Amino acid sequence: MPSRNVLKIDIPKSYYHVYARGHAKQKLFRDEADFEVFLNLFARYLSKRVATDAYGKQYPHLRGEVQLLSYCLMDNHFHLLLYQKTEGAMSTLMRGVMTSYSRYFNSKYSLSGSLYESRYKASRISSDAYLMHISRYIHLNPKDWMAYPHSSIHSYFIGAPEWLETTPIVDLFGSLPVYADFLNDYADYKESLEEIADELAN
Repeated sequence: MPSRNVLKIDIPKSYYHVYARGHAKQKLFRDEADFEVFLNLFARYLSKRVATDAYGKQYPHLRGEVQLLSYCLMDNHFHLLLYQKTEGAMSTLMRGVMTSYSRYFNSKYSLSGSLYESRYKASRISSDAYLMHISRYIHLNPKDWMAYPHSSIHSYFIGAPEWLETTPIVDLFGSLPVYADFLNDYADYKESLEEIADELAN
């Protein structure tokens, strides 16, 4: 049976909840440098300036084609909220990020073989209500989510790098204080988890 939520559709002008786990539940991130390298790969593809490799070859420049709206990197998995403007842009981004990071990780730790459990999974978000709940689900993934250093939550309230787009989510709520109240509403959060359970990572 095919894995649930493996990307089978590639629709422009759509929001997606994207996630992936380490193979056999192994850690994807072992130290602070690993987290930093992973995020810097998004900067490579989504920053205003075109990035080049050591030989001067340009990496795909996907700014304007796909947006990263929020993220949470856990030890053995990650969650992303992406908006794809152009068909195929999300696949290009995820292939570049995941392949480059796998090479880095295997080289650093003298490993070989697959780093990930499978190809990334993506669930298309079909409504503003679902979009709100997924944004909260991603940010509240860690138990100590307000202090957790490897999610985009701090960028929402302190300031975001240019490769992270926070405005679309904040605009759904009208203001940051309203979004903060939404994040802190645990009773509503638990209820929303039941509503969107089929769309979340197992």
